Amino acid sequence: MRIVADEAPLGRRGGLSAADALGDRVGWFTEMVSRALMPSEFSPLNSDRFHAEGTLLSLGAVQVARFAYSPLRSRRTTQLIREGDPEQYQLGLLLKGTAWFAQNGCEAGLRPREMALWDTSRPYESGSGLDGRNVEVLILQIPKAVMPLPSQQVDRLLARRITGTRGMEAVLSDFLLSLTANAPDTRPACLDALGHMAVELVAGSLAQQLGVQRETPAEVRAHGLLRRINGFIDQNLGEPDLTPRLIARRHHISLRTLYTLFEGQPEGVAESIRRRRLEQCCADLSSSKLRDRPVRAIAASWGFTNAAAFSRMFRVAYGTSPSDYRHHALRSQKERRPGAVRRGEVPAVFPGSQA
Repeated sequence: MRIVADEAPLGRRGGLSAADALGDRVGWFTEMVSRALMPSEFSPLNSDRFHAEGTLLSLGAVQVARFAYSPLRSRRTTQLIREGDPEQYQLGLLLKGTAWFAQNGCEAGLRPREMALWDTSRPYESGSGLDGRNVEVLILQIPKAVMPLPSQQVDRLLARRITGTRGMEAVLSDFLLSLTANAPDTRPACLDALGHMAVELVAGSLAQQLGVQRETPAEVRAHGLLRRINGFIDQNLGEPDLTPRLIARRHHISLRTLYTLFEGQPEGVAESIRRRRLEQCCADLSSSKLRDRPVRAIAASWGFTNAAAFSRMFRVAYGTSPSDYRHHALRSQKERRPGAVRRGEVPAVFPGSQA
């Protein structure tokens, strides 16, 4: 997707036009960036001559953006965080101009080929091109759920200058530049793999900055992979073909490795998928808004394609049929305050069910 703050309509490939907002380029750009990255405020040094453009590229759970813009200041307040938080770490690589970034009591001044990391869940302030020159920056967005390093370690590097001209940091900056240049022409099936590679390079570079082992410890890597897999399962529960084999293939690991990751968990991977699907079915069956939706349709929406098999599994798990469960759950809601049951919660056990 491309974002431009002073062009006519962009046509194909998801381009966004500012044709209707030429009189308020800054407001338009603020809205577009807030949607694509996170809610933020921008104050250009010269609103009348403001120009900005950028591109966004999705790499599975990871996203990379490249922006060029006129000098400006920006900030993210507590109120803006409440309005929307993607819960990400974002790594900015400065390509042209100068910039500074302040967060968590630290401040980093950046020149080309230098990087800084920030947390979207914390307020920040920044200034770009305050010397009057235009700025170009590349931003890698990494969901916290897929970051292999513990948050306690990552927080130590917020708003710290990271030089990208030598060692592993140079490898990382070159890789990010290559992503923006070549990934748009890469087959969609390979984009997820590129995203995983970017995360691993960032984790390795941050670990080096922290003075820990150059390579992420095996147990931390395994924990990070398990978090990514659990997130993938949650996002795809409704897909009937969500199987251990598919999960292993999408994460570029063997089935044996996948099963090993779950050995230390309370349940195996297949059992985990089944439990989560049943919990979502319980939530929908307990929803008064879905009371007219057939049980089989609810089951199908969470990946259960065989109604009879779903009923058997449901009875084994909850000691009652889906229809009786719905009846008792909705009746108990009437006896309590409205809205007591929320999505993802299983109502209290009622007579006849098993704990």
